Amino acid sequence: MTTLLLDAEALYADLLRGVQKLLLSKPDSALVGIWSGGAWLAERLQKDLGLVGTAGVISSSLHRDDFGSKGMAASADHTKLPFDVNGRPLILVDDVLFTGRTTRAVINELFDFGRPASVTLAVLVDRGGRELPIEPAFSAARIHLDAAQRLRLAKDETGRFSFDIK
Repeated sequence: MTTLLLDAEALYADLLRGVQKLLLSKPDSALVGIWSGGAWLAERLQKDLGLVGTAGVISSSLHRDDFGSKGMAASADHTKLPFDVNGRPLILVDDVLFTGRTTRAVINELFDFGRPASVTLAVLVDRGGRELPIEPAFSAARIHLDAAQRLRLAKDETGRFSFDIK
């Protein structure tokens, strides 16, 4: 793996400010992070923004349209929503937005738990390449990578973020 020359910590600071603005427009919102990188981000945002309670975590495994080729991921049991989603505005947090298929899958999963008032997407990096009409309300960075490249958020033992690319 090669380290991409993107400062994940600086981008996180931008994401923090962006999510803070989103919360001002919908103050009753709950954070929900997409397993795994989005969950790390949501957990840290929850703490850094001084929000009460715990951020939710959602997995896309049970609603993926490509499970035939990828198989069922072990993350299927990672969905944990410690609050009622019915009628609640949600801010869905992810590390990297690419095709939009993961976002579509987690929205389907969310609706298995109830009907949120709204779902707003905030991402650390939008790398383009959308296959579905999904756009984030906030992204800390927009980059272009070859379709075959994979960008992954990493977290070290101290909780600091970095990126890996393969």
